Amino acid sequence: MSGDFWALLTPAEQEAFTRHSMQRRWTRGEVLCREGDSSDWVAMLRAGRVKASSHTASGAEVVLAVRGPGALLGELSAVDRAPRSATLAALEPVTALVMLLPEFEAYLQAHGRVAILLMRLLSERLRDADRKRVEFGAQDSTGRVAARLVELAERFGRAEGGAIAIALPLSQDELAGWVGASREAVSKALGVLRTNGWVRTSRMQVTVLDLAALRTRAGLPRA
Repeated sequence: MSGDFWALLTPAEQEAFTRHSMQRRWTRGEVLCREGDSSDWVAMLRAGRVKASSHTASGAEVVLAVRGPGALLGELSAVDRAPRSATLAALEPVTALVMLLPEFEAYLQAHGRVAILLMRLLSERLRDADRKRVEFGAQDSTGRVAARLVELAERFGRAEGGAIAIALPLSQDELAGWVGASREAVSKALGVLRTNGWVRTSRMQVTVLDLAALRTRAGLPRA
C-alpha cells in the first residue's frame, strides 16, 4: 500500500484530493521538509522519488525509506501533529500534490474510507519498520543489501527480458545509510552479488538477474 496509496483511492476521492491541493515541484537534491520542522502539510507524490532520512548524534545520515509515485508523505505528523520525524529529499525531479493539514483533516472527515486506508498505511509502515529491525539483527551487510535491492526491484523495477532493471538514484553512501553499513561494506556486498551472477551494476542502475536468489540471500520468503 505504502508504494501506491493514490491507486487505492476512487476517482471521486482522487478528484477531491486534487481540488483541495496545490501542485509543487522540487529539483533533484532539494529538501521537501527537514526532521524537526513543524508540520503543516501532507503530499501525494505524483512523479519522482524521495528519500526519507534521519541523522545520528554524530551527524551520519540514516536512510529510512525510499518513496515513489503514489506514496503519501507526511502522514505521521498529520496524525499526531508532532514535528517531522524525518527529512525528505528529492532523489530526482519530483512533482507532488500538497494539501495543508486543516484541508487534509476536512478531507478525511468527508471521506471516511480514506481515513481507514490511512490507518492501514500507518500500520503497514510500523510493521515494515519492525521487519527491518529484525533484519538488521539477523543479516550481514550482504543480506541487507540484497533485501533493499529486492524492495527496489519489486517497487520500481522495469522488466527487461528475464531481468529487472532498477534506475537507482541513490549513491553508494546513501545505500550504505539505508542498510546500516559502511560504503566499503556495501561495495563489497555488491561485488559478492555480482560474482554470484545475481545482479549486474552500472552507473546509477542495478539489474537484478536472479530475484529468487536475492530473496533467499536476504532471508525473505519466496514471493
